[in-house]
Amino acid sequence: MKKVICIVLITIGSIANGQSVIPKLATDISPLLIGEKIPNTTLKSSEDKEVVLSDLFKKKKTILIFYRGGWCPYCNSHLSALAESEQQLLSLGYQIIAISPDSPSNLAVTEKKDKVNYLLLSDSSGELAKAVGIVFEAPENYKNIVKKHSDGVNNMFLPVPSVFILNKEGVIQFEHIAPDFKHRIAAELLIAVAKNLK
Repeated sequence: MKKVICIVLITIGSIANGQSVIPKLATDISPLLIGEKIPNTTLKSSEDKEVVLSDLFKKKKTILIFYRGGWCPYCNSHLSALAESEQQLLSLGYQIIAISPDSPSNLAVTEKKDKVNYLLLSDSSGELAKAVGIVFEAPENYKNIVKKHSDGVNNMFLPVPSVFILNKEGVIQFEHIAPDFKHRIAAELLIAVAKNLK
């Protein structure tokens, strides 16, 4: 009997440990799939106010973006392209929410620099990105950058740049996940998909 209990405890411990391990490479992530729901959590805005995701999702269909941070030139180009497409996406009935490990104060810098009108949220602890399954271990040369821009909260992970289109229940209807951070979904393609899902 003791042997059986010991085996059960070891198995449970292995499963729990396996879930907390962050993949080493961006290509090793296991993201949520179409039809699955984005977990609800509370994040911080650029004004350092708490924002409950499910409350936002209930308002409109959502284009949810995960980006590496305002320090990343590829992310800044992507955010700027989204800003240019924002009116078209809003006219289709969507809202845009972009999430990164940046601290609220660094989100404010990105808002100004990239002329962003849509909502930026801070996930410095990585709670949401981990639950969505898109984090991987930050390469050594990025750890100090990530630590600095998260105000010391994060120095170990990066999110894989990702775009999700969600319905009002937060269920994924479309996803584009880019392990190669230099490649992002084109604004034209995102608009075409958003029209198709309208």
